[in-house]
Amino acid sequence: MQKYSLIKYWQSNNIITDQEVLTAFKKVERENFILKRYIKQAYEDIPLPIGFNATISQPTTVMIMTQSLEVKKGNKILEIGTGSGYQAALLSILTGEKGKVYTTELIKELADFAKQNLKEYKNIEVINIDGSAGYKKHAPYDKIIFTVAVPKIENLILEQLKDPGIYLAPIGDEYSQELIKVTKKDFQIKKESLGYFQFVPLKGKYGFK
Repeated sequence: MQKYSLIKYWQSNNIITDQEVLTAFKKVERENFILKRYIKQAYEDIPLPIGFNATISQPTTVMIMTQSLEVKKGNKILEIGTGSGYQAALLSILTGEKGKVYTTELIKELADFAKQNLKEYKNIEVINIDGSAGYKKHAPYDKIIFTVAVPKIENLILEQLKDPGIYLAPIGDEYSQELIKVTKKDFQIKKESLGYFQFVPLKGKYGFK
C-alpha cells in the first residue's frame, strides 16, 4: 500500500478526517524514519522494527493517535517514547513554528537515531532520559502523548498537563492495551476509550519491570 492509497482508505472509512493531520502525513516521509532494509515496506500498514526491541507503529495507529490529540498551532507537547522520531515529526508540523515538541527516549542509540532523523525540524527537542515520570522542566504542556504502553495513568503525569489539556496513552499489560484519551478541563477529568492496540512496553521507573 502506498502513501496516497492509505489516505484514500482512511478517508473512505472515516478513520482520519482532519485535513491538517492528513497534510502532515503527506509532508513527513515515513521512509526517513525506518531502517533502510525496510524501505520498500514504508507505507505498508504495519509496525516495523527500528532496533533495540522497539518499533515504529503502523501508519493507521499513528494517525489515529495524532488526530485524537487535537493539536493546535502554538501547542507545547510532551511525547514519551521518541523511537525513530516519526510521531514527533508529525506533531512538529501541526504545532507550527510557534509550537514546541519535547520528546523523551530512554535508549541512547534510539535518541541519537531520532536526532539525526529530526535535524531539519527546528521546534523539536529530543531528550535522552527516563521519561516515565514525564519531563517537569517545561511543564505544563498542552498535550501529552505516550507512544509506548504504560501500566496505568500516573497522577504525576496529569499534573504536568495544562487545564484544558489532552493526555493520550495505551494503558494495559505488556501484551494488550486500551488507548485512553484523557481530557482535563475546568479541573475535571474525562476518560475515553479509543480501542485496543499493542505497543512496545514502557521501561523506566514508572514503566513495566
